[in-house]
Amino acid sequence: MKIESQIEKISSFQHLELLANQIVEGFISGMHKSPFHGFSAEFAEHKVYNVGESTKHIDWKLFAKTDRLFTKRFEEETNLRCHIIIDNSSSMHYPKLKDAENFYQSKIGFSVLASAVLMNLLKKQRDAVGLSVFSDTYEYYAPEKGSDRHHRMVLNALENLLAQPKTQKSTNTITFLHQIAEKMHRRSMIILFTDMFQSGDEEALFNALQHLKHNKHKVVLFHVIDNKTELNFDFDNAPRKFIDMESGDEVTVFADNVKSAYEKGVNTYFKNLAMTCSQNKIKYVPVGVSDSFEKVLTAYLVEKQKFG
Repeated sequence: MKIESQIEKISSFQHLELLANQIVEGFISGMHKSPFHGFSAEFAEHKVYNVGESTKHIDWKLFAKTDRLFTKRFEEETNLRCHIIIDNSSSMHYPKLKDAENFYQSKIGFSVLASAVLMNLLKKQRDAVGLSVFSDTYEYYAPEKGSDRHHRMVLNALENLLAQPKTQKSTNTITFLHQIAEKMHRRSMIILFTDMFQSGDEEALFNALQHLKHNKHKVVLFHVIDNKTELNFDFDNAPRKFIDMESGDEVTVFADNVKSAYEKGVNTYFKNLAMTCSQNKIKYVPVGVSDSFEKVLTAYLVEKQKFG
């Protein structure tokens, strides 16, 4: 079953953990058709045996079934440390959802569910996860841990982002990325969900992203956008009032009069963003709120394999 159809099937449920688990289980069940065939369906409880390791934890029953050597994992084992960062500025609460639409069709909702999906996979693989949330303030911080209690606490923090009333909040990305970088003392994978809509010096922004890479951290930037309106500017030609969600500034225009120039400007910005990320060895992954969560999971697994 495709991930999209699974989401439709359970879209009436608003429980974040349930949704995340359904998405991950669907992804894992399709892994035998993907480049990740090597991830056994049993990877949640086992890891591949490496020559030279102690043999006392080898699962011989699994060896009899698979003819491959696996060792049993234990709760205290942590193979990866992952810190998820979410931009919670006002622009991330776009588009405004209609009653029939699901919470993950906004940028913040997509980012929250994508984070919960990654957390579910990290938990299955006995990896540690931490979370930072910022807007005009550093709203939330939890260090990387792997316990069930910690996982529940971070999920609650994500759920609270969905429950919060929308307020006008600007983005202070540069300041808080530097603060988060200072907290990262052990080598980790750092995953950032943001729409990259912030005013200020682009060079200073990439200096902050580079700061996240200190101590040999790997940085993955998921650039979350609404492709229909923010990339393709898909509006009819009635006069429309456009409001900056962070500053409150307003402008009224006919969409057709600015569509060509807008799309050219946005495409140039996105291309430059991707190129600068590449030059700085930051993995850049554009994702639309209508995209499959499989794109996020696949990008994560590819980068995890490279991370070692």
